[in-house]
Amino acid sequence: MRSACPWRTFRWYKGQKHYSGTYWSATMRDHVIYESRLELSRWLFADFDPSVRGIVAQPFLLKAVLEGKVRRHIPDYLLLTGQVPVVVDVKPLSRLSKPEVEFTFDWTRQAVESRGWKYEIWSEPPAVELENIRFLAGYRRDWLFSPEVLEELQDVDLDGVALGQVPGCLPGRPELQVRSAVHHLLWTQTSSRISTDRSALRTC
Repeated sequence: MRSACPWRTFRWYKGQKHYSGTYWSATMRDHVIYESRLELSRWLFADFDPSVRGIVAQPFLLKAVLEGKVRRHIPDYLLLTGQVPVVVDVKPLSRLSKPEVEFTFDWTRQAVESRGWKYEIWSEPPAVELENIRFLAGYRRDWLFSPEVLEELQDVDLDGVALGQVPGCLPGRPELQVRSAVHHLLWTQTSSRISTDRSALRTC
């Protein structure tokens, strides 16, 4: 399932109201697709989540006969975690109350949860949290950072230290190299010595 191809791919057409594209995922170590900026935001949160071990876009087709009609639905994402799989549908908050959307998501939830999986409907996330995760995602490519600097940073207690003061903890290293390395550690969440206050990250 982790290496499954999308059931469908995104479409490009003149005048479309959403932005489709591809995103390089640190979790998957490959490019993945998204059909809107809102879907991309869910990708970012999933890629940042250490409990998520695999992410599949457009993972499968659900089909059921309901009220005498054949219903079909392709969820947006499947998140593979250390516990149960999580099936995700992405929809703007303003559209969740539409009857056809409610109907589709209701029977999708029943189908998913009947397997013991989890079902999630994702709408607009908190703006500040999204902005901080998007910022840290610029530091997600691990091969761009010096292993020696990363190791040295993890040996320093940085809890409560402002980002602007971190380079002073490694005086023998270039400031920009240290600053970018600490952002990578914040992205990977591999060090308990570094505070991850997302709400204040961009202002430090």
